[in-house]
Amino acid sequence: MPKVSQSHLDARRQQIIDAARTRFASHGFARTSMPDLGKASGLSIGAIYRYFASKDEIVTAICEEAGQAFPTELTTPAVHEFLEHIRTMARDKDHARLVAQIYAEAAISPPLAALVRQQLTALRDSIAALLPDRRPADVARIAEAFAALGLGYSQQLAVRGDLDTTPFATALMAIIDQ
Repeated sequence: MPKVSQSHLDARRQQIIDAARTRFASHGFARTSMPDLGKASGLSIGAIYRYFASKDEIVTAICEEAGQAFPTELTTPAVHEFLEHIRTMARDKDHARLVAQIYAEAAISPPLAALVRQQLTALRDSIAALLPDRRPADVARIAEAFAALGLGYSQQLAVRGDLDTTPFATALMAIIDQ
C-alpha cells in the first residue's frame, strides 16, 4: 500500500477544519454532528476521526489556527485597519459568529476556556508591547480595554451584522490617548 504524503495528510486535516469552521459559524457546535462535518467536508466520518478524536479537538484546532492582524502601532489609522480586518473577516468568512460560538463553548469547556484565556493574554501582551513609554498601570488598563472593545465589536458584528468601525475606533483611541 503506498504511503500517503504529509502534505496530503495536512490538506485533509485543513479540509476538515475549514468545513467545521463554516458549519460551526452557521449552526453552532451543539447543532453540528460528526455526520454533518463529514457531509460539509466531503469526507467520511472515519476519515475525520483519523485526524480528530472529537468535535472538541476540532474546535481546539480552529482556535489554535486563529491569527489576528494586530496593529503595529496604536494610531487612529492602525486601529481603524485592525477593526476593518475584524469587520472583513465577519462579512467574508462569518468569523464573528464563529468567535461567538467559541466563547459560548469556552464557558462550559475548561480546556477550551484555558486556550481562549491564552489567546486573550497574547492579545493584551501585543497591545502592551506597543505602549513602551506608559506607566505599567496605564498599559494594563489600555490593553484590557482594547481587548474588551475589540471582542465587543466582534460580538456586535455577530449579532447586528455589518457595523461601521468609527465609533469603536474612536472609543479605543480615547482610551489610548488618556
